[in-house]
Amino acid sequence: MANLQNCLDNCSVYCGTYHKYNNLSLYGKWLNLSDYSSYEELQEVMRELHKDEPDAEFMFPDYENCELFEKLGLIGESFLSPEIYEIAEQINESEYDLEVYEACLDCLGKMEFQSIYEYVNNFYYGEFSSDEDFVQELYENDIPFNLPNFVVIDWEATARNIMYDYFESNGHYFGS
Repeated sequence: MANLQNCLDNCSVYCGTYHKYNNLSLYGKWLNLSDYSSYEELQEVMRELHKDEPDAEFMFPDYENCELFEKLGLIGESFLSPEIYEIAEQINESEYDLEVYEACLDCLGKMEFQSIYEYVNNFYYGEFSSDEDFVQELYENDIPFNLPNFVVIDWEATARNIMYDYFESNGHYFGS
């Protein structure tokens, strides 16, 4: 799993301006989001980069390793939300990796991050290699100790039936 620091280390945006682009210039610079402690600090660097424009209208025609922020609608060609740093801090302080939040978002679809955050904290079961492994882990402790050894549990069939009540993405399992 990717931890927060690695995600921010790899998350970068190319910052240009619409004025330069409209004048056939692609001048700009790749900025790594982890190099800046806040959105305000990032904005200062962007303003300095394009100080030849008094009121630069920034554009972000390309960005890398920002999938969660893109899916949350916090980054696009014409905007970069200050919430990125707030969300990054919240994830950093949580007990789960960024990958868990991405998996939850894949399962539930577009939602506000706070809803995703609460859902993960309330309904995340863990990472498993298959539905069968998940269901076996979930119910194995409920099997009576005196169950005769000739009784065989079909974990594949059980998983098919149980998975109606759970979601999975990239090996991460959530309750519904």
